[in-house]
Amino acid sequence: MVLPVLAVPPLNILDIPAAMSARRPVIGIPADRRMLGQHPFHAVGEKYITAVLRGANALPLLIPSLGDELGLPALVDELDGLLFTGSPSNVEPQRYGGDASRPGTLHDPERDATTLALIPRAIAAGVPVLGICRGFQEMNVAFGGTLWQHVHEVPGQAVHHEDHGAPLDVQYGPAHAVTLATGGALAGIGGCERIMVNSLHHQGVRALGAGLIEEARADDGLIEGFRVRDARRFALAVQWHPEWKAQENPFSAALFKAFGDAARERAAQDTNR
Repeated sequence: MVLPVLAVPPLNILDIPAAMSARRPVIGIPADRRMLGQHPFHAVGEKYITAVLRGANALPLLIPSLGDELGLPALVDELDGLLFTGSPSNVEPQRYGGDASRPGTLHDPERDATTLALIPRAIAAGVPVLGICRGFQEMNVAFGGTLWQHVHEVPGQAVHHEDHGAPLDVQYGPAHAVTLATGGALAGIGGCERIMVNSLHHQGVRALGAGLIEEARADDGLIEGFRVRDARRFALAVQWHPEWKAQENPFSAALFKAFGDAARERAAQDTNR
């Protein structure tokens, strides 16, 4: 039996829906290096992964904290954005000329070696960057800033850390207000000048790094947000945790959308990468 030959019209790329033809931007997320038993693991909290995937509508790429072994210039070339996350660990104080940490303080020197080198390189290359909590502190240190190691012990400062015995929804619930800089990037994203934020940190900005512009401040005077002045694209950091149930909070949803839009712009415009 001879089967009929079906005439198939040539594929026209204009007939492909935009959602199918457009590549989702790739947002890298540097990992913590943690010991689980006797073995080192590289891990990222799922809440950050979900916020990138759903809030920024981007593809999250987990980056192991292997420092220069990663080949940072080539890595930056492949990324459309970078998210620097919160973590139980603190930036090692020798990175910013601080006093030695108290016994029992958790550090992650491998992450420090990775992120502190990656941050200025990525921003100089026009990669959109968002820093959260530890990532906020890393960005400050990367630009020469310093940190308070125990904010609640600084005269005039409020308690900014959570009650570890409370349920997560309480720990990540609204804790205090921050005032957004008039005419700043965060105020533009949120369409407001004052918001309620959660607060889960012992450390905080002591001196702001060179080239960083204040974007948010708590009522006790602590800096809670900044941007990189000369960045070619989105380069913001916040001390609070907008990734927590990001799509349920209008400001957090707007922040991750703006981050994702900046990553899409890089993906679309930097076609020679």
